Order: sequence, then C-alpha cells, then structure tokens
Amino acid sequence: MRLVSALIVGLLRTMKRTTLTALPGFLVILFVLPGASAQPASTAAQALQVNVPQSSAGPITDRSTGNDATEIAKKLQNPVGDLISVPFTNYTNFNVGPNKGTQDILQIQPVIPIHVNPEWNVITRTVASLVWSPSFQPAASAPPFGIAPTSFTAFLSPANPVDGWVWGAGPVTQLPTISNKTLGSNVWGLGPSFVIVKLAGPIVAGILVNNVFSLGGTTGRGGTHYNTFLFEPFFNYNFGGGWFVGTVPIMTANWDAGGEKWTLPVGVQAGRVIKVAGKLPVKLEVGAYYNALRPSGAGTWQLLTELALVF
Repeated sequence: MRLVSALIVGLLRTMKRTTLTALPGFLVILFVLPGASAQPASTAAQALQVNVPQSSAGPITDRSTGNDATEIAKKLQNPVGDLISVPFTNYTNFNVGPNKGTQDILQIQPVIPIHVNPEWNVITRTVASLVWSPSFQPAASAPPFGIAPTSFTAFLSPANPVDGWVWGAGPVTQLPTISNKTLGSNVWGLGPSFVIVKLAGPIVAGILVNNVFSLGGTTGRGGTHYNTFLFEPFFNYNFGGGWFVGTVPIMTANWDAGGEKWTLPVGVQAGRVIKVAGKLPVKLEVGAYYNALRPSGAGTWQLLTELALVF
C-alpha cells in the first residue's frame, strides 16, 4: 500500500509540473496563430448582397449542475459554455435581389471547449456556411450555390460566473474558404470579439460585439477588402419542460458598402430542448425576423430554424 501511495503522489506531482509548464506555450499558440462566432462568414461580393448571419448561441456550460431540460435550455443560450455541441442553423431569406427570390444559408457550427485550468476556459467556435442564392441577373438563371467564408472565434472566459455574470473575449478570424467569388472575399480577416452574459433565474441575456477587418484586399466595385461590424443583443426567458422564448437580433454593418450599411432585424424565436432516447440532448428552435433596415438587394423577412446536438 505504501508503494501504491508513493506512485500516485509522484504521478500527480508530475502532471502538475507538466500542466504549468505547457500552459504559457499553449496561450501563445492560441492567440498568435491566424484563424480565430464567433463571426461566421459575413462579407460577400457587393453585387450579391449575401448577408450571412453571425450567430453566437452557445452550448451547455455544465451538465453536472442539472439534467433538467429547462436547465439545459438555459445553458445552451450562453455563448461561452464549456461542452461540445454542433448546431445546424438554417436561415431562409425572402425577397432577395432584383427578382425577389429566396436565399437559403445553412450554418454548421461545431463548438469545442478547451479547459486551460480550473479557473479559465477557451471556447472555440467554427462557423462554416453553405449558401443557395437566387439569381441576381435581370433575367432569371440558375441560382448559385457554394461555400461562403468560414469564421473561427476563441473566447477566453472565466469557468465560473460571478453574481450571475460571465464574460468572454478573444480574436475572431475570417478564413477565405469561398467556392465562388460572388459569395465573399478571398482575403483573410482578423478582429476582436467580446461577450457579456447575465444569468438570472429563468433569464439568460447579454450582448456580443465584434468587428472583422480584412488583411489586405482591393477596394472599389467588386473589391475584396471588407470591414464588418456585429452587435448582437440577446434575451431569453425559460419556462418549464425545456420550453423557451427569446429574441436574438443579429445587427450587422458593412462599413465598406455603399448606400445602407446596416442590417437591423426585429423578431422573436422559440423552441424546446428534448432528449433523444432519453439521453442525447437536442435543441429544436424556430424564429422569424423582419429587416427594418437592410442594404439594397437584401431580404425583407428571415425564417430561422435550428437543430443543435449536445455531447
């Protein structure tokens, strides 16, 4: 027994020394390497006016504090959670372009947390967008389909809220993953992102802000330079049985655009968290928003549907 105890103590001391030694290097790699929504690909060729949403709804923060569906729903609404989740969010935009067509954007948003130490987490979110756009030509033609720019965000966040408050800050990067030049820029982008969340009983509310600057690019009509801003207030009220209702208007501004630079949606969304086979939590959500302000050619209405898997 003394031998086993000595081995365990030695192993714990080795793990502690290894963790402390590796931590500074990890942080340097995280914040120096390019490629950091939380901002999904939001810039596109001016002619298409592809307004890819920049959603940020997050995963469960801590399953150990409760398996009740309502508690899971509340934690899913926190953008700086620490559990792996994969949301599939679909945005259907109506009355897009000169032909008043329908545009569809499917976002796949894997969220992967990294536990730095008991006090700090880094929450990473990658957002890849598949876009189906109507024809923007005077005469109808085959609608373009392709991949928009991909975004990657890393939030450094306290592991535990203080008086119901929690925050996160870090870099957001736009990756030039476009499959068609009409769906976005082929230039890398980088900028800051910040979120603050208030958890108060059935309410989960907060604000997310970021701005992405292109690292180069050309200006003028059809240029690849971009400078985009996001302001996302969110408010959710949770009922029993996993049901919830809220509003998450994703307000964006394209500072390089001519004419109206802002997109200002107004609307609501609601949903429920269920468990498949009594084990796998799944969020089902639907919402509708009207764009009170919008650039020329952008849609007037938007239908949101989401299915999120939590692991």
